[in-house]
Amino acid sequence: MASAAEGGRSFARRDQLLKIQVEVQKRWEEQDVFKAELQEKPPELEVKGANEEEENADAAQVQPDKFKSKRSKAVAKSGGDKFQWQIMQSFGLSDSEIEKFQDPYHWLSYFPPLAKEDLKAFGLGCDWRRSFITTDMNPFYDSFVRWQIRKLRSMGKIVKDMRYAIYSPLDGQPCADHDRASGEGVQPQEYTLIKMEVVPPFSSKLSALEGKRVFLAAATLRPETMYGQTNAWVLPGGKYGAFEINETDVFIITQRAALNLAYQKLSKTPEKPSYLLELTGHDLIGLPLLSPLSLNETIYALPMLTILTDKGTGIVTSVPSDSPDDYMALHDLKSKPLLREKFKVKDEWLLPFELIPIINIPEFGDKSAEKVCMDLKIKSQNDKEKLAEAKRLTYLKGFTDGTMLVGEFKGRKVQEAKPLIRSKLAEKGQAVIYSEPEKKVMSRSGDECVVALTDQWYITYGEPEWKEKSEECLSKMELFSEETRHGFEHTLSWLNQWACSRSFGLGTRIPWDEQFLVESLSDSTLYMAYYTVAHLLQNGDMYGTDTSLVKPEQMTDEVWDFIFYGAPEPKTDVPASLLNKMRQEFNYWYPFDLRVSGKDLIQNHLTFCIYNHTALLPKHHWPGGFRCNGHLMLNSEKMSKSTGNFRTLHQAIEEFSTDATRFTLADAGDGMDDANFVFETANAAILRLTKEIAWMEEILSAESSLRQGPPSTYADRVFANEINIAVRETEKHYKGFMFREALKTGFYDLQAARDEYRFSCGTGSMNRDLLWRFMDVQTQLITPICPHYAEYVWKELLKKDGFAVKSGWPIADLPDLTLKVANKYLQDSIVSMRKMLQKQVSGSKKVKKGVEVGSREENKPTSGLIFVNEQYDGWKETCLRILASKYDRESGSFKPVQEILNAVKEQTNFKEIQKECMPFLKFKKDEVLNVGPQALDLRLTFGEADVLKENLDLIKRQLGLEHVEVIMSSDDAAYSKAGPHSVILKKNPPSPGNPISIFLTL
Repeated sequence: MASAAEGGRSFARRDQLLKIQVEVQKRWEEQDVFKAELQEKPPELEVKGANEEEENADAAQVQPDKFKSKRSKAVAKSGGDKFQWQIMQSFGLSDSEIEKFQDPYHWLSYFPPLAKEDLKAFGLGCDWRRSFITTDMNPFYDSFVRWQIRKLRSMGKIVKDMRYAIYSPLDGQPCADHDRASGEGVQPQEYTLIKMEVVPPFSSKLSALEGKRVFLAAATLRPETMYGQTNAWVLPGGKYGAFEINETDVFIITQRAALNLAYQKLSKTPEKPSYLLELTGHDLIGLPLLSPLSLNETIYALPMLTILTDKGTGIVTSVPSDSPDDYMALHDLKSKPLLREKFKVKDEWLLPFELIPIINIPEFGDKSAEKVCMDLKIKSQNDKEKLAEAKRLTYLKGFTDGTMLVGEFKGRKVQEAKPLIRSKLAEKGQAVIYSEPEKKVMSRSGDECVVALTDQWYITYGEPEWKEKSEECLSKMELFSEETRHGFEHTLSWLNQWACSRSFGLGTRIPWDEQFLVESLSDSTLYMAYYTVAHLLQNGDMYGTDTSLVKPEQMTDEVWDFIFYGAPEPKTDVPASLLNKMRQEFNYWYPFDLRVSGKDLIQNHLTFCIYNHTALLPKHHWPGGFRCNGHLMLNSEKMSKSTGNFRTLHQAIEEFSTDATRFTLADAGDGMDDANFVFETANAAILRLTKEIAWMEEILSAESSLRQGPPSTYADRVFANEINIAVRETEKHYKGFMFREALKTGFYDLQAARDEYRFSCGTGSMNRDLLWRFMDVQTQLITPICPHYAEYVWKELLKKDGFAVKSGWPIADLPDLTLKVANKYLQDSIVSMRKMLQKQVSGSKKVKKGVEVGSREENKPTSGLIFVNEQYDGWKETCLRILASKYDRESGSFKPVQEILNAVKEQTNFKEIQKECMPFLKFKKDEVLNVGPQALDLRLTFGEADVLKENLDLIKRQLGLEHVEVIMSSDDAAYSKAGPHSVILKKNPPSPGNPISIFLTL
């Protein structure tokens, strides 16, 4: 435990919370509080510890570079410690200890126990008997995954095929999302590589290539436009190379593209670019080319200044009739002789070539690029924003609405012709299929990934029938936000075959092809089911080394089928009682109600979870819900070791205590946005929690001075009602996993209600029973967030039996919403009265010089008259009745403004009231939008005068008055009581919800 004083600051309050948590955690462990056993009926979704097992799963599967937090991956990206050795040193590991991590299995033996201890210190409510390590280090889990994979294969869900996959050349295997330092979710992007043959004789720069067929290879997503080629584009200063593709063909492309091709069986030397010659874009300008489908017999390579060499091959086809970029680049060269001179472009390479109409788009005609560039007034190829807009307008329309004007497929829709043209080009050897990552992907090993054509095992996600079942499952799941649902729907729309095998690493071997392991996002898609039986297999040992109950080899496929499918009892030497117990456990706990995980896993792991459940389990065991969250910032900035803005869970607990840390995490934000852990909030939480303990101790010691008997006063009723509201609202927020909102209604708002009650009681004491209920309820509402604080209050202060975490949810009556509105009216009225009193007093102080201060004090008001009008009348009543008649409750909207005004003009003397009427109508319409149609009622839902009269003592005390009287404005003598101040009433008469106060000196 930290000392009570560090750096001159007092840490006594923090240390008080640290001491409490140690004592509470000891009691929890001694009593096995979180041991999860079968009951008479399956439990409903609990808000306390709802993520117990999921969090343990993350803890148990600590992978290299992740340590104890998924966030460390983001830290690695943010420029923190560069080398793994340095990162591990920063965790306090000695060099001799770090050396042991050369053995991959040492990671699994070293970190999970530390993660478990930190999570225990965090107060995680978890049945640790059910925790487990994945990979073949745990023979029971290894058996479980082998059963799952075999099952999928037997159903035809796993196949071996040649497919494009993101691939790490350094690792020598596909690089799945969890193996990436950057580029999660990036997929292969497929292009058509157009072979534009260089016409011999070759220039001096290319003379070394004589005797070979040399091509500028251009990557395109629009092969249907090749009929309209007028030239090819190269980047003048770009670095290119000549690479052997096979014995006869040479491609001139960038080094990056050549590396991708080498892993797609398009290099003379497999997986290694066969480099012949270094070139620049300047060397390529002016090369004559024979390009497939081009209606021009020969075209030339010309300079383009906006080519990106980190995408495609660095060679670009030019179709100025349909590409805004091409049109403007060609326009620039044709209209700027100096630009041609700069790059030594001959006129005959350029000037004879005109736009060729190849596609008709109804909205843009036969030369869509020319039209849209003129419409948008684009001046040059450097006008990037306008060109991006031009492409947005034409490319999609060209695909969906365009019609081919030339070629073999003339008259057919572009979307029909596109795949046919692509296939024809490939069949004739005029193009090859090429793929590269959509965006840059870096592996955890530090190399840039390519796309490789790999022969490996795939899970057939996206298969129509399977996809339909997964969509059905998703439609019935609780996802807590539309953003999450849209993420899953989008993933299901594009997810296709997924490479599920890799060559090395930790994991489970593919049973029928043991040279491969099951990829890390594919071996844990059903593990929630394993929790239900883990304790019965492993006997509480997370590594599965305890085989006293059952041996791993006894867990055959038939045994797993019996547990999870209810298949016939297998022939096995596993005791029947144990078999039935495991089957019973699974049926009791499944389906899971909730799994909590990061939003970055929607695009892979969590969607795989849906797919695997729908394939392997019956419908009544499909997942119930996912709650996805963002990452964590510290003090509004990304966590980064290099800047020092970084905390581990262990450090946060030491610095702030567990409950203050949990309090701050709850306050950090709800939803899928990144949460923000603020140190000021953590320190404030320490103060709040310890001050609340002190307040309760003070109240308990003063019990004899409190008012006995049942709650009876107005203040009692309001406070009791606020407690009921807190119970109902907080339950709703916890069920929605909106912890910030739960903290607001269950702690902040409840304490504000307590403080208001304390003040309202004044010289009369607070009610003892009501305060005890407040302490009970507040303790139970804060338990999911601050369980150690709650346990201390529960046992040591309230002297309750058992544990707060097991106490359940408090019972509450239905809130009296009318009483809540009435109390708000009272409090708002007091605030308004105070302002009016201050204004009246400050106005009376404007006296002549020489008047003594004492005389001013003598003139201070001592009496207040509160004028109340409980019902609208006159023209306001008429306006409200008209608004009510013009309001549609079903749609929640009013008739047109003019229709309302016409009705008002017909039924009132509009000219006389116009100045006041128009703002009144607008105010009431806005109020309806905020509070509902009751805003149009002629009276409030409670008696204003009754509320004010019942609280005269409070009003007098708050305003410092000796006498206060409530007067109905309908009383004939009402205005005369105001004396000379009656002018205020006439100028601003009271109305429902808006009493007017006059202050007098008697």
